[in-house]
Amino acid sequence: MNIAEKKLFLQLHPQDNVLVALQDLPKGTAIELNGHKFVLAENIPAKHKFTIAPLKVGDEVRMYGVLVGKITRDVPQGGWIHTGNLKHAAQSFSKRQGKYHWQAPDVSRWQHRTFKGYWRSDGQVGVRNYWLVIPLVFCENRDVLVLKDAFLNELGYAQPDVYREKLRTLIQYYKQHGHVEGFQFPEKAVDYAQNRLLKNVDGIKFLTHESGCGGTREDANNLCALLAGYCINPNVAGITVLSLGCQHSQFEILQQKIRERSPHFDKPLLFFERQQWHSEQEMLSAAMLATFKGLLQINTYERAEAPLSKLCIGVKCGGSDGFSGISANPAVGHCADLIAALGGRVLMAEFPELCGVEQELINRAVSDEVADNFIYLMREYARRAEAVGAGFDMNPSPGNIKDGLITDAIKSAGAAKKGGTSPIVDALGYGGYATKNGGLTLVCTPGNDVEATTGMAGAGATIQLFTTGLGTATGNPISPMVKLSTNNALAERMSDIIDINCGGIITGEKTVEQMGEEILEYIIGLASGEYDTAAMRLGQDDFIFWKRGVSL
Repeated sequence: MNIAEKKLFLQLHPQDNVLVALQDLPKGTAIELNGHKFVLAENIPAKHKFTIAPLKVGDEVRMYGVLVGKITRDVPQGGWIHTGNLKHAAQSFSKRQGKYHWQAPDVSRWQHRTFKGYWRSDGQVGVRNYWLVIPLVFCENRDVLVLKDAFLNELGYAQPDVYREKLRTLIQYYKQHGHVEGFQFPEKAVDYAQNRLLKNVDGIKFLTHESGCGGTREDANNLCALLAGYCINPNVAGITVLSLGCQHSQFEILQQKIRERSPHFDKPLLFFERQQWHSEQEMLSAAMLATFKGLLQINTYERAEAPLSKLCIGVKCGGSDGFSGISANPAVGHCADLIAALGGRVLMAEFPELCGVEQELINRAVSDEVADNFIYLMREYARRAEAVGAGFDMNPSPGNIKDGLITDAIKSAGAAKKGGTSPIVDALGYGGYATKNGGLTLVCTPGNDVEATTGMAGAGATIQLFTTGLGTATGNPISPMVKLSTNNALAERMSDIIDINCGGIITGEKTVEQMGEEILEYIIGLASGEYDTAAMRLGQDDFIFWKRGVSL
């Protein structure tokens, strides 16, 4: 297919019977595909799909070479595929079939490259040196926030108070003029540089959540498992834990979950239980002193050279559009393959967005055990959803649908591209911790952006690649979040949240492989502390624990 054709439409797989519009295409536009000519029967919005040949009720629609839906109303040749004529359908899946043979990409140019990270005693390497403060129960959220305000402001980690300054100027204008007509906020560059006392401490991170008690024991145990993963994550050097005392999620459970994942865990782990102290002020003063001592300790840690095999990268998409599976996701997938070929770890989450491509992933598993575990996790998740009248088919959001992702199978087929093609080395339940190198680990989470990224950080991701077509500001407290735009318009419109623009793939200026290599180079600099991501500069530290009630 030539460049001129690419600017109009794209066929994603030779077996597909629909094409993707790369720009708004008016009715009557001439289409030529492999010598076959026809004209569009109606206007086709950019990112949406249109038929190559007429389709009848009950006919299958295929994209990326897989079943993504069935026709509910006859569609003419060159007709627009939308929610009024297509319903979700996905192929079934079963046991692993055959043995997977992976053609790894050439990584010779990166074979001897390194990044500068923080070595931990368990052999993991962090890309940041953080202290973490966590509550075991929501009752301690206020105490966490009190410590957060004190530490961030006094140690120089607080975000610039830009909006308070803006409001102050607005109030001053009103006091002087008695109205706000004609007022304009003054333009001011945001200076993120801080006068920090502790030069080798990249930040102090504070989690809050709404769990830990009043729910099921399963949720309490899962919360402790997730928090254990945050403690073990090599981006974390020390931890302060706040507890009320009477809740389900006990400190002993957290310690047990840590030992299960890291038998020789030796990071500073400070514990303060509110019900054992005479007053809030007494406990928080003690926690502040002990935490400050811990910060002085980890401030002595320094970066050292580490091979790229020590990278652990999570991949996620959110605010997806009809270009996600064409540009940013495949580019991230190629980067994931480069990292896997270099011996690193790659994690992919959001199981509802793997619906319809399960068999492909199952066949990539390195063993029947890994394949069977993935099958169990997918079916158990689907069963829980169906038990409350939900289903994976309900996953696409209004924004997804508006931009061309009209069934879950269409969304999933594109979403899976960010996982690349490397072997599936493990499949983890929520709260599990990744330990397998040289391939892709599947981490069971919802499609919800923050629940998924929260889960991958708890599974050990030290950097996360987050593709978006519509724009989302999601970040994570301990795992730097790289935002990748699927299209040029988004990168220009929301430049304050985008780190890398993959829109050049759509316009034909760059290939998927070139973009994947650029992403890897960005990761190496980020891992070495040469720069922060947009989400980090904005202080976007999102954390949502997934209660096992259904969340899609």
